[in-house]
Amino acid sequence: MSYENAAAAAEFIRSKYSGELKTAIVLGSGLGAFADELADAVRIPYEDIPGFARSTVEGHAGQLVLGEVGGVSVAVQQGRFHYYEGYDMQQVMLPVRTFGLLGIKNLILTNAAGSLNSDMLPGSLMLIADHLNCLGVNPLRGPNDTRFGPRFPDMTEVYDREFRHIALEEAAAIARERFENGLDDTLTDIINAGVYCALSGPTYETPAEIHMYRLLGADAVGMSTVPEAIAARHQGTRVLGISCITNLAAGLSCETINHEEVMETGARVAEVFKELLRRIIVRIG
Repeated sequence: MSYENAAAAAEFIRSKYSGELKTAIVLGSGLGAFADELADAVRIPYEDIPGFARSTVEGHAGQLVLGEVGGVSVAVQQGRFHYYEGYDMQQVMLPVRTFGLLGIKNLILTNAAGSLNSDMLPGSLMLIADHLNCLGVNPLRGPNDTRFGPRFPDMTEVYDREFRHIALEEAAAIARERFENGLDDTLTDIINAGVYCALSGPTYETPAEIHMYRLLGADAVGMSTVPEAIAARHQGTRVLGISCITNLAAGLSCETINHEEVMETGARVAEVFKELLRRIIVRIG
C-alpha cells in the first residue's frame, strides 16, 4: 500500500465526516463495545473504504466509527487487521497511515493479551511501556516513502511518556472512585505497566515458548499492536498502548487457552475499560 492508497482512503473518510479528528483508537478482541457509545456517530464498513481489508475474526466488527467522546472528535477502528489473517504488513499499516493523513496526532492501541506476569491476572489492564517485536518481520521493510517518515526511525520511546502518565492518573482515579462507592475492585487493580511481546499467531504459544519470552523480559503476549505502533512512530504520531489481560499464558495455569475466554474477559472489564478510555481521550484531546 502506497502513500496514494492512504491518501485515497483519507479523502473518502473526509467525504463522510467533516469534524476535525483529534485521536484514533484501535479496539482489540472483545473490546469493540466502546465504539457503540460515540455521540453523533458515522459508521463506515471497512469494505467501503478504498484499500481497507476486512476483519475476519470474532470480536472485530470491521468498521470505522467516527464521532465524539466528551466533545473530542475521534476515529475508532472497531476491529483491526492482523498479520495472521494473511494480510501483508502494508495492509495492516494502512489504517494508521490513513489516520496520519487525516491529521490525527494521537493513537490509542488496545488489544487482548495473555499474561506472563503473576501480578497481572485475567481481568486487569496493562499499560504498554515498551514492546518486543517477535513477529519475524518489521512492517517498515522495503522502500521508504519519506512523506511518511525517515528511513531509520528512532524507537527509543514508542509509547508516549506523557500519555502513560495520564493513563496511570486516570486509572488511579477510577480505582479510588470505585472503592469509595463500595464496588468490587478486582478489575481496577488496573494498571500495571509492562512489556508487550507481539507474535505472528494464529496459534497460541507453547509453554516452552512462554518460558523463553519471559526470559526476554515480556510481561504479556499477543498477535497485534506492534506493527501499528511502529508505523505510527515512523510518521510522528504519539502512541498509547493498553492490553486487556484475558488469560494466563500457556504453562502458567492448568487451563487450555481459547478465543471464547478472550471474548468473555473483554466483556467483563468493558465498563472500566470504556471509562478509562473516555477519560484519557478527553485529557489528551
